[in-house]
Amino acid sequence: QVQLVESGGGLVQPGGSLRLSCATSISIFSIYFMAWYRQAPGKQRELVAQIIGDSTHYYTDSVKGRFTISRDNAKNTVYLQMNSLKPEDTAVYYCKAKIDSRDYWGRGTQVTVSS
Repeated sequence: QVQLVESGGGLVQPGGSLRLSCATSISIFSIYFMAWYRQAPGKQRELVAQIIGDSTHYYTDSVKGRFTISRDNAKNTVYLQMNSLKPEDTAVYYCKAKIDSRDYWGRGTQVTVSS
């Protein structure tokens, strides 16, 4: 069974940085598609960033230039580096992997940006 575990969330001041990690229970070498989503209170879950293979990336407009998604196949981990954080980035961040047309989700990690 595939398990995803997010970590690295917390409370940070505006302008600060955090790095989220998503550790998988299987080798991610064979996972072609992985992504980070977020859900703020009262809002729908939205795609933040995705990585396809090792080099194709997508970012939602609101995080372009501030967030970077990457993967370390040796550590079976996907990262989301978040810089210049804003209060509107406050949300629960979820990791998703698509394997054989099935989506697997982690339980999320809370990110709060506040002074």
